Amino acid sequence: MSEKSVVQEAHGVRRPRIAFVCVHNSCRSQIAEAFSRAYAHDTFDVFSAGTEPSEIDPDALRLLTDRYGINVKDRQSSKHISDLPPVDIVVTMGCGVACPNVLCRHSEDWGIGDPTGSDNAVFIEVMETVYEKVLDLRERIRSGRL
Repeated sequence: MSEKSVVQEAHGVRRPRIAFVCVHNSCRSQIAEAFSRAYAHDTFDVFSAGTEPSEIDPDALRLLTDRYGINVKDRQSSKHISDLPPVDIVVTMGCGVACPNVLCRHSEDWGIGDPTGSDNAVFIEVMETVYEKVLDLRERIRSGRL
């Protein structure tokens, strides 16, 4: 990395753009987008997408609303990676060899298992992990470490 952070090089006067990407854009990437909109909207612009978009997981929608007070039902939809604008940072959610490739200046994989079909305890554990990682990403950008 050069003297300037990836974000400084990329955005100049605009906020950096981040895409959370997984295959279906139905659960983990949607959760990351929701937390980012709620807790990092002043730090970066956020998007999510997948290569095979499907309906957003109803348990993710329910728990985002019930546990975190974040209602995204009418504001977010599953999107294809071809619909993404140019982004500076791509975060893949842990989808292994099937993960889509999106051009960017920095990428990282969070290695988070898919909770789809699991009970509430597993979902909540995944959501807490995503929440913590979103806050860490926000702080790395604010501090110039990314």
